[in-house]
Amino acid sequence: MSGRLRLTLASWAATLLAACALLPLVKPASWIVQAAFLLAVQSGAGALARRVPLARPLTVAVQALVALVLLTLVFAREHAFAGLVPGPDAFRFFAELLEQGGTDVGRYAIPAPLSDGIRLMLIGGVLLIGLLVDTLAVTFRSAAPAGLPLLALYSVAAGLSDDGGDGWLWFLLAAVGYLTLLLAEGRDRLSQWGRVFGGAARGPATESTGASAPVRTGRRIGLLAVGIALVAPLALPTMNGGLLDPAGSGVGSGSGGGGTISAVNPLVSLRDSLNVDEDRQVMSVRTEMEDVSDLYLRIVSLDDFDGTTWKPSKRSITTVPDGAFPTPAGLGPDVERAEISTTVSTADWYGQDWLPMPYPPSGVDIRGNWRYEPVGMTLVGDHGQKTRGLTYGVRSLDIRPTAEQLADASAPPAALKRDYTELPDSLPTLVSRTARQVTEGATNDYDRAVRLQEYFASTGGFKYDTEVAVGSGSQAIARFLRDKEGFCVHFSFAMASMARSLDIPARVAVGFAPGTPQANGSVSVGLRDAHAWPELYFEGVGWTRFEPTPTRGSVPSYTVPDTSDSTVPDPAQPSEAASSEPSAAPSSREGCTLEQRRLDGGCESEAPSAALPTDGDGPRWYTVLAWASAGLAVLVLPLAPMLWRLRTRAVRLGAHGRSEAGATAHVLAVWDELTDTAWDFGVSPDESLTPRKAAARIVRLGRLDLDAAASVHRVADAVEQVLYAPRPGPAVGPTDDVRRVTAGLRSMAGRGTRLRALFAPRSTVRVVWAVSARWAGVRERALALRPTWRPTWRRPT
Repeated sequence: MSGRLRLTLASWAATLLAACALLPLVKPASWIVQAAFLLAVQSGAGALARRVPLARPLTVAVQALVALVLLTLVFAREHAFAGLVPGPDAFRFFAELLEQGGTDVGRYAIPAPLSDGIRLMLIGGVLLIGLLVDTLAVTFRSAAPAGLPLLALYSVAAGLSDDGGDGWLWFLLAAVGYLTLLLAEGRDRLSQWGRVFGGAARGPATESTGASAPVRTGRRIGLLAVGIALVAPLALPTMNGGLLDPAGSGVGSGSGGGGTISAVNPLVSLRDSLNVDEDRQVMSVRTEMEDVSDLYLRIVSLDDFDGTTWKPSKRSITTVPDGAFPTPAGLGPDVERAEISTTVSTADWYGQDWLPMPYPPSGVDIRGNWRYEPVGMTLVGDHGQKTRGLTYGVRSLDIRPTAEQLADASAPPAALKRDYTELPDSLPTLVSRTARQVTEGATNDYDRAVRLQEYFASTGGFKYDTEVAVGSGSQAIARFLRDKEGFCVHFSFAMASMARSLDIPARVAVGFAPGTPQANGSVSVGLRDAHAWPELYFEGVGWTRFEPTPTRGSVPSYTVPDTSDSTVPDPAQPSEAASSEPSAAPSSREGCTLEQRRLDGGCESEAPSAALPTDGDGPRWYTVLAWASAGLAVLVLPLAPMLWRLRTRAVRLGAHGRSEAGATAHVLAVWDELTDTAWDFGVSPDESLTPRKAAARIVRLGRLDLDAAASVHRVADAVEQVLYAPRPGPAVGPTDDVRRVTAGLRSMAGRGTRLRALFAPRSTVRVVWAVSARWAGVRERALALRPTWRPTWRRPT
């Protein structure tokens, strides 16, 4: 194998191994197979361009053009001319796909679904990195800088991926790919020095293959360097967060019960979850609760308000209590309660640091590395622990306070009131002024809280809209109060801020609103059930849920006054996204039965405007021809070397004329076939040797038996006769001799060598040589035809 081809294969393998770090980002991982094939075609185009040879910039341009055509064929063939040539429509479609991919990346949690936009970003990125690596390592023969694009690819994947402790595997694959590239380049460079560095031959059937001793040393050095890089973080206790350090992605320090948690704001993707096109199921829940409209699954509480946004405070965490959890803060013995059991099963793709649970939990049965945050009564994953594919049980308290208990609540503790009524000075005065206006005439904190809830849910004229931006800065809440449009984040933020301005301790909870009951008794919780709601503190009851967001969740029964003229919505009002009430309008699919869909091929579309327009003429003939040609090329191209070799063998060994010229041509063609067959099995030709010495070399390196060796020498004798005899005669049986030699070479070769000789014979490189020679001849003739006369110009005097 030539040095260039070895480098090409090494660069392809290095890029593909580094791209494996992207596998945890999406599911399914079938895109890697497509990327590997397209990357191989791109690398093959570079190898052919260098073989011609073309100038280096032209080689890069050819590879880039091939990559563009491949991406067009895979993603935008319907917008390209003949399905291959991209035009303005194809580039616009690429831009739309990339924009869609960027939206999907921010919308879905890891692992994200393999949408067309994400697939284009993945495959296009791999092809771009592969082009850079191939250009640096092969075209410009500098493999060391090629590690930079490989590092960039791995770093992006590692920064986005949440692999749960398998990051060392992707690092190891990327490192192996890079070391393979360096070793391939080193072997190629050392082999150019000749046999001085080669060492002794390995056996009678092989020749010196280059610098084997330095290559072995390079492998040892590379493996030693990778081993030190992997093991050093484990051996040094002061180096935290090493590659194999199990605490590298954890939230706590140490392995005991201490540590702290400072988590990322969970509101980053809340609006994206509400706006997904497909409401994917996040959890399946089974509970003993009679009224599932109160089944809120709380993830974390946001209690730190800096004037811009709400976020979780930095809290101390400890080990999960073995038995029952402590009684929630502020809950008195007089409040009615009941302990219920809930079983939650999360989806494999849903990776969350916090554990969704009904509030307040009184016990959890779960496996894995989880820690307990006592202030918020939440569980958070430690050392990279996530919620993917978990099934766990939660015991929680169904607290049922009365309106009288909330109205008669005493003043909260001073420390708690100070921490949970703190507001920044940058908060606009409109917030506190509106809060006082809404609650004017209320005599206690409970009445004020109910009036705030009623103001947002029904009487204030607010509109629920998930397309409104979350907003940032001190004016975000004031803008929401003026525009009166937003979703749960705006409603919960505004009510909690206004409650704090009235000296009512408040915080914001993030989790999931009640899901949709299923026929099997479970509750399906989807992405669109993601929700945020305020929690207000009342001494004797504790942290109490309120629901200011209209058409979402359910209004707590203890906030509905026992009067007939109340304007507060019905407590049992379900979420708009999970409404199960039948519509008054007749369904457009009412008359479409299952039998009709089976027999007639379907019914009228529910949304005719969404159907694709058709003209009834079918595809154009040139489109069919282009697709048929492309399909034929895809099938024939991989087999082209084998087909060419079979055809060449048939022509060389076929019948020839019996004249003197015909006999000479026949013997020389048979000799060419014998040498090419030996080349296919690993015995490269040596044009400097006589036929007799070339035959002896083939016998020695091919380890042929006596019959096959005699056949080789008979063909060599026939070649010498037609070359040097005055009147050469026809040779007897050279075709049978070549077939015996072929059988002998095949019997002594390994399985891999036999397969390569069949599907990728080395002698097919003669086609490239012939094309290159013909191209050189065309250039010479073109240069010879150029006019030699040139006008002479005199410089003016």
